[in-house]
This record gives sequence, C-alpha cells and structure tokens, in this order.
Amino acid sequence: MIKRRTMLGIAGAVSLAFATPALAAEYEFNLQSFLPAQATIPSKIIDVWADKIEADSEGRIKINRYASMQLGGKPPELLDQVIDGVVDMTWNVIGYTPGRFPSTEVFELPFLVSDARPASAAFWTMLEEDIAAREFADVKVLGGWVHGPGVIHANKEITTPDDFNGMKVRGASRQVNALLNTLGATPVGMPVPAVPEALSKGVIDGTTIPWEVTGALKVPELVENHTEFTGPMMYTVTFVLAMNNDKYDALPEDLQAVIDTNSGLEFSVFAGEVQQSYDEPAREIALDRGNNIITLDEAQSAAWAEAAMPVYDAWLSEMESKGIDGQALIDRAKALMADYQG
Repeated sequence: MIKRRTMLGIAGAVSLAFATPALAAEYEFNLQSFLPAQATIPSKIIDVWADKIEADSEGRIKINRYASMQLGGKPPELLDQVIDGVVDMTWNVIGYTPGRFPSTEVFELPFLVSDARPASAAFWTMLEEDIAAREFADVKVLGGWVHGPGVIHANKEITTPDDFNGMKVRGASRQVNALLNTLGATPVGMPVPAVPEALSKGVIDGTTIPWEVTGALKVPELVENHTEFTGPMMYTVTFVLAMNNDKYDALPEDLQAVIDTNSGLEFSVFAGEVQQSYDEPAREIALDRGNNIITLDEAQSAAWAEAAMPVYDAWLSEMESKGIDGQALIDRAKALMADYQG
C-alpha cells in the first residue's frame, strides 16, 4: 500500500523555511500551466509540490508559477515550450498533442481505470520502466498521473449511447474523441479552458471532464445534466509534469536530489489522489443548484463498456502499425493497478 508522506508534511517544512531569513535563490525556474491559479491542479497539487521543493532546498530553488498561459502560447504548445527552453517546467494534458505519446494512451482507454490512485501509480511505474525513455526523452519527466472518473456534462439527459446522436461533445484527448465518435457523438477537440465559452455559445452540446474542474469552469451553471457511471471509469486523461533537460542537468547533485525526492511515484499518487478527492465537493455544487445527476447502474454502465469495445480494436491495430505491443501495455497496466490497489 502506498502511503503519502513527504507531500503531506509540507506545512511543517514550509513553516521552518519562513522562520529563517529570506535569501536570494540560486536557481529560479518558471513553471507555466493553462488552468486558473485557483483550480485544483495548480493550487492543490503543483503549489504543494513547488513549495515543498523550495523548502527542502532551503531557498536555493525558487519556482515561479504562471497560470492561465500568462507567459504566452497555447496549451498544446506547453511541452514544446519546455523542450525549447521557453519555460523551464510545466504540467500538461498529454492528449493535447494527439498521437505524439502513443503508449500513454493505454490509461485513456474506456472503462479500463477504476481508481485514480492505483492508476497513477501504475502510470508512473510504466513511465519509469520504459515509456519516458522511449517517448519523453526530450524532457525530464517528474510525475505522471490520471484524474478521477470522467463524467458527461450536457444540455440534455444522457442515459444511453443513443442519446449522443446528433450531439457535439468536447473530448479531452484522442482516445476520448475516438470513444465519443464510436458512441455516436460528434467529438470536438479543445483545451479545457475553452469549454465554458463553447458551451455558452452552443458550439458544443456537452463536455467530458471530471467533476473537480467543473467548479473553476462554472460548468454546472452552463448545463444542468451530468451522467456518471458505476464501476470502471468511462474515461480518464493522463497528465505529465516535465522539466527542461538542460535546466535539470545544470543543477548540483544535492538539488537534483531535492527534486527527485519530491517527484516520481509518491508525487504521482498524491496528484491523482488529490485530483480525485476534489470530485465530490464540485459535485455538491451541481447538487446544490438542483441539477440533474444521472448515475448509471452497473448493468447500464456495462452496456456502455460493451459499446465502446471498437475503440480497443482500433487502438490495438494502430499500436501494431507503430511497432508497439498494445496488448502488452494493457496487460501491464491492469496488473500494476491490481497490485497497487491491493
């Protein structure tokens, strides 16, 4: 069983740091992301991580955080900004660069993941085993995780795949879009900050996002119907926290160790768990507004999972064309999630 240790000890560490005279940092890094600063990932995950690194480095490292793309560019450009040294660090939705990191899509396959905590542990393990070296060699990968259960938020009630007919629905990644298309919707790809305007203007009829981000985006004010599933998640999305290789390599070994100690497996599990834990408070907002929350039972959810099976066939065929053993990735992900769940 994985235990949260270092991340939850931040309060004491930060207090000690503030008790000493402030000194100029030896190394400053800019971390850019696309969500507002008050959203869950920037405020409850990245700030905790960055504050802990600053405290553990005794002020020698400073991480400047820029939310909402304050340093310029668009969300799909973030990883390239890190590779090119435009920014030093970022966390990002991997699916914003479709097909570029194909092995990570195994965790985005429909009805595969049941819990963000073991799934994040499994994702990090597979990154560390070979995916990072094979597909992320241009950056230093510090963490990888998934969010909690994907939910459908729409302008009408959705209970069966047939209800998707004629609907335009925002998808978060290539595999989510493939799922939507398979189930009869017209998928519309866009970064999550664009969702509120797209919903308000009728560009889309619904969106696929987890509960936790709906508050920051005010989704319960824009649509009144929300469809949840029982059992494995309809979908989830993968995230990565990455750093410029040269900036990491330029650090002395003791400061590299500070970053490494606060990153990796434990941080990835922490991130997935925290993001999932904020689903319920956001769901309560929709309930308080009197919105219609449809929770499909086990049999109904299984029918959706059966309808989604063509997504697996297409993905396995595509992976084979790329020389990747997709079935081995699925088997490894399932085995690791089972191990970490236990």
